[in-house]
Amino acid sequence: MSKEVTSNQKSSKYRWTICSLLFFATTINYLDRQVLSLTWKDFIAPEFHWTNNDYGNITALFSIFYAVSMLFAGRFVDWLDTKKGFLWAIGVWSVGACLHAFCGIATSGIVAGEWFVGFESSKEVLKTINDTGMVINVSVTLFIFSRFVLAVGEAGNFPAAIKTTAEYFPKKDRALSTSIFNAGATVGALAAPISIPFIAKSFGWEMAFIIIGALGFIWMGFWVFMYEKPEKNSRVNAAELAYIQQDMIADSQIEGYVPETTTKISFIDCFKYKQTWAFAFGKFMTDGVWWFFLFWTPAYLSSVYKMDSAEAAFPLFVLYIITLLSIIGGWLPTYFVDKKGMNPYEGRMRAMLIFAFFPLLALVAQPLGSISYWLPVIIIGIAGAAHQAWSANIFTTVGDMFPKKAIATITGIGGLAGGIGSTVINKGSGLLFDYSEKSEMVFMGFKGIEAGYFIIFSICAVAYLIGWTVMKSLVPKYAPITDL
Repeated sequence: MSKEVTSNQKSSKYRWTICSLLFFATTINYLDRQVLSLTWKDFIAPEFHWTNNDYGNITALFSIFYAVSMLFAGRFVDWLDTKKGFLWAIGVWSVGACLHAFCGIATSGIVAGEWFVGFESSKEVLKTINDTGMVINVSVTLFIFSRFVLAVGEAGNFPAAIKTTAEYFPKKDRALSTSIFNAGATVGALAAPISIPFIAKSFGWEMAFIIIGALGFIWMGFWVFMYEKPEKNSRVNAAELAYIQQDMIADSQIEGYVPETTTKISFIDCFKYKQTWAFAFGKFMTDGVWWFFLFWTPAYLSSVYKMDSAEAAFPLFVLYIITLLSIIGGWLPTYFVDKKGMNPYEGRMRAMLIFAFFPLLALVAQPLGSISYWLPVIIIGIAGAAHQAWSANIFTTVGDMFPKKAIATITGIGGLAGGIGSTVINKGSGLLFDYSEKSEMVFMGFKGIEAGYFIIFSICAVAYLIGWTVMKSLVPKYAPITDL
């Protein structure tokens, strides 16, 4: 579509509408993955006789499925392109979310031969089965399959969203747009505890999966009618398109610049560049910190401060509210570009260095906890906000360096690296906490499980500076790739 800028034409702002769609997709993404964690203990476990270990196996496999799927999801999105790729991703994960609801019916069918029953009838059938071991094995297997489908679909969210921001925003604004849609993760974490248990209690745990899962199908309708590439979108006028594409002029002035083509790239070729390894290492070092705080903070409040879930609810709510400060992280690189004259990559790395210092506060989280539990809660919230700000910027380094056709693939590679890092720190934390508690380990004046948390907090504190240093060493200055 040819678009000409007329005199005094006011730029449309449709790119922010697209950003809002990405925000809601990310919110739904986090809601869908949290339904199980908020329903299994009170609603699902009594029905299927699950133990903590059964639930732990399901969640551990989900993490592995998600990490590996990130590698292929990015490639898939680049192959199908943004519109179809995102539709497939959210369609698959919404189906996976809804599948959980039918695990009870399927279990009663497999174990007792009672297939054509409703949700309540399946519960009655399961009560009559004496072989609880069979019920456990079948139900756990079915939930693992449902989590597999969910993970495969959810892995496409961030590659597709990052690719979309690269299409709709100039490089200097991509961190801001990414921080806004990435805030959907926090909003999802806030909305889940106040909605999912209520639905499960009022309508049954099955309906919690179905109602939350159906949100994805509603989103797909908006995406179909509202998304087109900016140059083809009638809602984007010429002035806005010129703003979006301003980097094409700047990049064309770089020595050796080659205009981007639509030729598909080789997956192996992506690993030839230091930029790929820099992004992957940064994700490996830091993604696990976010997941550690997300998964282990409730356990930390329980183990160290003896809080039950009701007592911990308000501190956790405050913690997540603090993480919304991460939106500032998206604005800072734009400030460096507009006010300090830096190129987008230079401004991005400067901002990331600033964010890398805030998690150092985690070094004193445990010592200050002796004064009040609110101090480590606030520190973890600040560290979480710094992570989300860092995350928004590290994602956009991909758009700084790689052509649009490779963005989802590179994002997927980094997602796999981040998933591996998350698995290492979370599995290692569990082992360390069990050991420190049983052996009453003493470290730096702390004893037992408090010593274990102090060690992990210290690792989380320095992870970002290590990640930034290696990234800067691999890619010391702005070096966009033009030969893919």
